[in-house]
Amino acid sequence: MDLGGSRQQTALAVLLLDVGRAVSIGRLMEAVYGDEPPTTARAQIQICISGLRRLFAAHGRPDLISTQAQAYVVRVRDDELDGHRFERLAREARRLRKEGQVAEAVTRYREALALWRGPALEGIQSRLVQAAASRLDEDRIAANEDCVDLELDLGRHHELVGELSALVEEHPLRERLRGQLMLALYRSGRQAEALQAYRRARQTMIEELGIEPNERLQQLEHAILTSAPSLDLPEAPPAAAPAALKVVPRLLPTDIADFTGRTKQIDEILERLVAVAGERPGYAVPIVALVGKPGIGKSTIAVHVSHRVAEHYPDGQLFADLHGGAARPVSPAHVLERFLRALGVTGTAVPDGLEERAEMYRALLADRRMLIVLDDVGMESQVLPLLPGGSGSAVILSSRGRLAALPGAVHVDVDVFDSAQSLDLLSRIAGAERVHSEPEATVALAELCGQLPLALRIAGARLSARPHWSVGQLVERLEDETRRLDELKHGDMGIRASISLTYESVGEEARRLFRRLAILDAPIFSSWISAALLDRPLHEGQDLLDDLADAQLIETSGTGRGPHTQYRFHDLIRVFARERLAAEEPAAERTAALARVLGGLLSLVEAARRREHEDRMIIPASIATWSLPDALVERMVEVPHAWFERERSNLVSGISQAAQAGFTEICWGLAMGAASFFQSRVYLDDWRETQRIALDAARQAGDVAGHAVMLYSTGALASAEQRFDDARRDFDAAITLFTKIGDERGLGSVMANRGHLDLVTGRIEDAAAHFERALELSRRAGPPSTTVYVLQNLAQVRLARDDIEHAKRLLSEAMAHVGSGVGRRLQGQVLNRLGQVHLQEGELRLAVEVLGEALAAVQEVGDPTGEAYILHGMGLARLRLGEFAEAGGTLRHALLLANTSSERLAKGRTLAALAELALAEGRPEEAVDSCDEALALFGTMNVPLEEADTLSVLSDAHAALGQPADAYETLARALDVTAKIDTLVAQRMRARYAERMRLMRRACPSEPGE
Repeated sequence: MDLGGSRQQTALAVLLLDVGRAVSIGRLMEAVYGDEPPTTARAQIQICISGLRRLFAAHGRPDLISTQAQAYVVRVRDDELDGHRFERLAREARRLRKEGQVAEAVTRYREALALWRGPALEGIQSRLVQAAASRLDEDRIAANEDCVDLELDLGRHHELVGELSALVEEHPLRERLRGQLMLALYRSGRQAEALQAYRRARQTMIEELGIEPNERLQQLEHAILTSAPSLDLPEAPPAAAPAALKVVPRLLPTDIADFTGRTKQIDEILERLVAVAGERPGYAVPIVALVGKPGIGKSTIAVHVSHRVAEHYPDGQLFADLHGGAARPVSPAHVLERFLRALGVTGTAVPDGLEERAEMYRALLADRRMLIVLDDVGMESQVLPLLPGGSGSAVILSSRGRLAALPGAVHVDVDVFDSAQSLDLLSRIAGAERVHSEPEATVALAELCGQLPLALRIAGARLSARPHWSVGQLVERLEDETRRLDELKHGDMGIRASISLTYESVGEEARRLFRRLAILDAPIFSSWISAALLDRPLHEGQDLLDDLADAQLIETSGTGRGPHTQYRFHDLIRVFARERLAAEEPAAERTAALARVLGGLLSLVEAARRREHEDRMIIPASIATWSLPDALVERMVEVPHAWFERERSNLVSGISQAAQAGFTEICWGLAMGAASFFQSRVYLDDWRETQRIALDAARQAGDVAGHAVMLYSTGALASAEQRFDDARRDFDAAITLFTKIGDERGLGSVMANRGHLDLVTGRIEDAAAHFERALELSRRAGPPSTTVYVLQNLAQVRLARDDIEHAKRLLSEAMAHVGSGVGRRLQGQVLNRLGQVHLQEGELRLAVEVLGEALAAVQEVGDPTGEAYILHGMGLARLRLGEFAEAGGTLRHALLLANTSSERLAKGRTLAALAELALAEGRPEEAVDSCDEALALFGTMNVPLEEADTLSVLSDAHAALGQPADAYETLARALDVTAKIDTLVAQRMRARYAERMRLMRRACPSEPGE
């Protein structure tokens, strides 16, 4: 039949896809016109339907399409629709396969596949139609794969190679097809081609997806390489015992119709249970334990996979819910009584004692292949009496904790869904059209459910039960955390009830810790926090954390061990914990616990900084702290930057919580302690936010010392971001406050930073004055680190004045302090400055050597910004040694680090050095480009020294290009820039530029502009 144009084809496709159900005009409009239907769309749809009715009436089917309220319905017999015929035949094939009628199952599969003449609904461009077509095509290829599996078992590998090769070409990313082709080739005696098929599969997966083939495909390759016996054709299974001789129990609950995802876990279980089903006499019974938190879907997976493997255990399946999370779990004696009766033992023959029942149970299962499914196991003692004695049977169990003492059990961890699986489950329960109509709200709903399958199932059921609700409406209800668990309840299903069972199953101290962990805002928390929350030794807190982790109330995060172990809550379990916290913990105890945690965090921050800088932070001794034993603290902060990295989330949230709780001194103490870490690791957003919070807290509390410290810290942040005017303002305000309260230590630190700011912006004489004052204060009251910092910066002032000998003496004094125990980061800065001295003096090999030592020091503490500055110096030294290739590699690495760190000053300096390199290698055009980019950066920062030097290089580039007028004009600009620099340094620069301009005029006597 000629169906007419694309609109009529699309409309008919949508009606047939929902055959027997009303399809609204709105849905037809969306299918035909997408998201922007014309104003005439409704009328056009009605015209389409009228055209289709006339067409079918002419072929004797006038009633094919009927009208309902604002909708249309197509009604056909099942055998008239290819889709229905395909589903029926595939369903029959699966039934025959379960009954062991393999050849008959293949015949049905082939009949089903013969209905296809190409991709489903090919040529129809509608988004809605193509989505449905994709599902039909997926069903087709899945049926083809199932059919091939059976034909491989029947030994038809020779006939399958050609078909499988074509299928792999059509579906290159389907690993199951790849594996079937490899097996067919191997069984056909084509081992080399089978291995080549794997190599092509691996290349395709890496190129297309960036991942290796799955584990099953890798194991198949290894089996082919070793000619493993498991690849040979399976022998025909032994005939089953007459049904009259045995009772075959079928106790499995109904499979889940809308089962979603879990492919990896199911494959792992199938591989374990199908491979060993009755084929490993003499080995222990195979046990698979599904482990996960409440509501994660363990029972659903257990039931679903049990139906998948049931055909491999023809003597029956037993099922029991042990209620392990309940206050009174089901006893193994009670379960054995049920199992024995299911196996045909009459009431009077069931023994009374547990041991006798277990012995009879094992005897009955000794020569059978049975599947035993035990749901919600609480402890090993519930399971042990229920294990069969022979390896022909298998056990699947689910538990909220790992059953480590269960011999031979393979544990399969079950985690939350990913976003795609969550949306798929919601679509299956609430309806695909409803979910697809509100994509953003659906994503938000999945996130509020924490991607937890039980929560998603409840949310989907609530939407299904309330068709007048929008998805967004349910999202709004769930956004209120205090009511979220109330909303996630439908009928007998409830998140609170599920978590509560587990909560009640752990001890009182573990419950107390569980509640108090909810005090923290950090998404991840370290094990030491348990000791602070309970005010107990760390080993006791860790034991309780392990109890909570075993019960799946918390979970480990990352790879840390011992005191570095970290944990986290699932979002919905955190909500439950906060409910218990509010209901069961007095406010005073909550406040005290939070104070201990924040005080403990501050003491650890101070220890980490002390290990890095070998001196104490500028915070008053009056701040209340809580601390672990000294030896343990030193072990925890042994590598300071690694400790800071682990505790970063705790630091950021701790500063905010301290401000909210009114712990002002702890708040600004933490912010000040974290600042150097945020700076060295370039976490500028964290640095900016925490400084703002702490500064506001100190101001509002009238804490002058805290206010001064935070102004000093925000000035350092502004300086690091090259916001020099803001930095100068904050430093000056901090100087005023430190002077007012008589804090010479704090004043010395600010003076040192103020001097560095002057140095960078070309105020050399002001820098010298500030550094001299800072040196006086630090020698009297400040920490050694400030003294070293000031000495190496004073050396830079001397270098700017060409006073190299004085600079060396200052650095020698700084190195003496370094030798007495200043941290590696500051040591790297001093060595970098010493390398600059050697560079300026022309001792280039020595400069490279010293800068290499500096580089090792900053790399050890994880300081990419410092690394960029040191590499810049090394690149210049190698350039001036004539090692152009090495210089280029070093400078490009420096540029990469400067970009990564958003360090504009280092980037500008490196670009200027790259311009020098381009000139030296005869590439003046590239030199011009690099200079222009550097000057654009320097122009936004007010750094005249750098700007003038770069203009000088640009002038050389113009001269090399044969542009004397541009070279002269650029040098004149450099001369103008020197007016922004202090007199002593500027005089020397101006004299140098003026002499070069005089030589230019002699070489080119005409006017520069001509």
